[in-house]
Amino acid sequence: MSEPGATRKSTNSRLPPEVNRILYVRNLPFRITADELYDIFGKYGAVYQIRLGEKSRDTRGTAFAVYEDIYDAKRAVDHLSGFNVGGRYLVVMYYQPAKFERRADAEEKKKELEELRRQVKLKKAQMAAKDENQS
Repeated sequence: MSEPGATRKSTNSRLPPEVNRILYVRNLPFRITADELYDIFGKYGAVYQIRLGEKSRDTRGTAFAVYEDIYDAKRAVDHLSGFNVGGRYLVVMYYQPAKFERRADAEEKKKELEELRRQVKLKKAQMAAKDENQS
């Protein structure tokens, strides 16, 4: 028989290092509301905060769900990954800041590279026009 003071934390004392209270949710229906997300994620524990992606192209259909307890977040990931909402299957994963920073850095470098290519193309066109005028 278990002790009255024993909690679920003692039974699951070792969690993988990527497990945390913040969940990143993708593939959400574009018309879903924060209240609907609170209803869905609230079934697995106390939700501290839900942040829906804005209507911009980059964050549409995404959200962050922050739980008060890490074990509730783990249960939500275990049960809601692949859950069908509005005809779409949710992708629920733990938020990993390092991965998001790397992605943002890569996007920034891609934009810089595109700008440099544009400048080189413009310079080549100017040089070709200059050579043509001198001929």
